[in-house]
Amino acid sequence: MSRLLRVLGAIERWGNKLPHPFWLFAILSALLAVVSWGLASADVSADNPADGKTVIVRSLISVDGVRSMITDAITNYATFPPLGTILVVMLGVAVADKSGMLTAMLRAGVSRVPARWMTFALAFTSMVAHIASDAAYVVLVPLGGLAFRAVGRSPVLGIVVAFVGVSAGYDASPLITPMDAVLSGLTTAAAHTVDPGYTVTPLANYFFSIASSVVLAAVITLVTEKVSARQVAALPPDTGETATEDDADPVALDLRPEERRGLRRSGLVFLLFLAAIVVAMIPAGSPLRGEGGSIVESPVLSGIAVVLGVLFALLGTVYGRAAGTVRGSRDIPDFMAQGMREMAPILVLFFAISQFLAYFKWTGVGQVLAIRGADLLKELGVTGPVAFLGIVVVCTVINLAMTSGSAMWALVSPVFVPMLMLLDVPPEATQAIYRIADSCTNAITPMSAYFVMALGFLQRYRRSAGIGTLASLTLPLSLAMLVTWTLLFYAWWALGIPLGPGAPVR
Repeated sequence: MSRLLRVLGAIERWGNKLPHPFWLFAILSALLAVVSWGLASADVSADNPADGKTVIVRSLISVDGVRSMITDAITNYATFPPLGTILVVMLGVAVADKSGMLTAMLRAGVSRVPARWMTFALAFTSMVAHIASDAAYVVLVPLGGLAFRAVGRSPVLGIVVAFVGVSAGYDASPLITPMDAVLSGLTTAAAHTVDPGYTVTPLANYFFSIASSVVLAAVITLVTEKVSARQVAALPPDTGETATEDDADPVALDLRPEERRGLRRSGLVFLLFLAAIVVAMIPAGSPLRGEGGSIVESPVLSGIAVVLGVLFALLGTVYGRAAGTVRGSRDIPDFMAQGMREMAPILVLFFAISQFLAYFKWTGVGQVLAIRGADLLKELGVTGPVAFLGIVVVCTVINLAMTSGSAMWALVSPVFVPMLMLLDVPPEATQAIYRIADSCTNAITPMSAYFVMALGFLQRYRRSAGIGTLASLTLPLSLAMLVTWTLLFYAWWALGIPLGPGAPVR
């Protein structure tokens, strides 16, 4: 345990020295300019096996480079693939969130659950909660403690289960989440290095994500009952083991009648919405089908961001009208505006990321690295499955210090995605394996702001709890999830099961 604390302490000290991701990508852009100048001066190039053309590194420190950085800056940002997608989705999610529907849905997921099913119910609800993005931490972690206490179990255990489910399983969900939109946009941008016409949709990993959410919930349940419950029971007595009235949970577990009415009505509208789409797609000449009557290439799938945005806005409005949180039509755009204000930090970060990726593509450094890297792997006899394991290890370690999934994927996807494409591995598969590495260590690193937040909730029930307490409780769960999730992907890949609608089998 002392060794773990020393490692975590070193990670915290090192991570705290890293600049804000915005400045990190600004620094990387400056370094790229220097590297591109050096490689261009050395006439570094590579033959692209995809089209047979020779890729020559161009220098950013040149007349053309400087002109490109100035004249293309707005275009780089405006055409950044994740930007429009995430904004459209979040317009609808904001209505569902601000109306109270998402919070009520999460509370309903763990209310009135028998004690023997509580662990699985809370873990699976955590997977569903990813649709609320980071708000899931704020709502579900304290709710987990309250739910476990309500069925006579330790609230400490409930907080650990909820926190691990939300953080270590962050990129798995039975629903399409805003993170799907972000990752798919970044993957698309990276894939354009090899194939400018390639598109990765937010549904690219949907089948795998559904299966992952069930499997991970089962793993959390098994490890919690066999290991974590014994760990909590073995903790020495603590005066703060039982919450006082001053420490009462801010989130009530039971739903009010109007909230239940709102969820029933929004659930009915959800079913009607899906039924309407299915019925509309039945005719062979339906405008909702793609060229030649294709369902895989239909506007519904290619424009899934718009469909999701409309769906969430509709459900949030129906819920709000029934629950009394939406009193008039003006509330809807107001909720959307509130959601956009919360998106401001991401929009700022996207500007820096979009410029860096554009420079990476313009200079040709990304293509040369991918081609040379793929050639090296071929010479060494490294296949896709071996490369997958390398990605898991590298990204898992990076994630201990850089817990922003979008920032890390923006950093590594320009190399990993095209490199594996040249090894005949589709971008959807590379993105799926990244999801695993991006998630599992979130629950053990103090570099995550939500680790500190979860510790605060934990201390309300156990005042002596520290970083080591939470890390020791989450570590077995995180490792079990990492191993099981990785094995699930390998089995998925070996069986040739599509990762999502329209995604290549291999």
